[in-house]
Amino acid sequence: MVFKRRDKRTLWQIAKDFLWPKGGWKRAFHYVRHRVYRLPDTPEKIARGIMAGLFTTFTPLYGLHFFIAAGLAFILRGNILASILGTFFGNPLTYVPIAVISMKTGYFFLGIEDGHRLDKSLVEKFFDAGENLLQNCIAFFTGEYTDWSRLEVFYHEVFFPYLVGGILPGLVLSIVGYYVTLPLIRAYQKRRRGTLAARLASLKKRKHAKDSGSSRH
Repeated sequence: MVFKRRDKRTLWQIAKDFLWPKGGWKRAFHYVRHRVYRLPDTPEKIARGIMAGLFTTFTPLYGLHFFIAAGLAFILRGNILASILGTFFGNPLTYVPIAVISMKTGYFFLGIEDGHRLDKSLVEKFFDAGENLLQNCIAFFTGEYTDWSRLEVFYHEVFFPYLVGGILPGLVLSIVGYYVTLPLIRAYQKRRRGTLAARLASLKKRKHAKDSGSSRH
């Protein structure tokens, strides 16, 4: 295949690159910004796409962020590729603050006691839910008794508050992102058009000089 990697990465390398990409997160940020600026679309569509991607990062539906962002961009008539690039705001450096903000907001709106005062920590509930899901998947094939109690606790005390609480900060960030990126993209595209026009004029001038020199001979 054309796009197949020549050097196969181990699971450890994949995990390492996910947590800390080659060149660091600063380089990754500049790469994403460069890709956004050079998208062949109007500034408004690109900004709406970024808006959709930023909002998506505040949803707890990990693994589906690309699809959700693309769907929102389609509804908002934004650039789909820009929405996917916008989801890179959610990364190992921002997942924790995003989760904390979303869940605390969700606890507030739902009237749930602060997560730190509940019977178990957030990390323990994640592990409990994963273990519970694995056990029930095995039980499906072995015919053993299934128990969904820990997943139920996870849904009511983690997932649902996260889902509800992520709406408001997600909207705030996406709106701010739209109005910040829109003038930047406009300025970049205007500057790029000017640069291309200057290059074209220079090429025409060289061609004209060359043609004039040839005609004299």
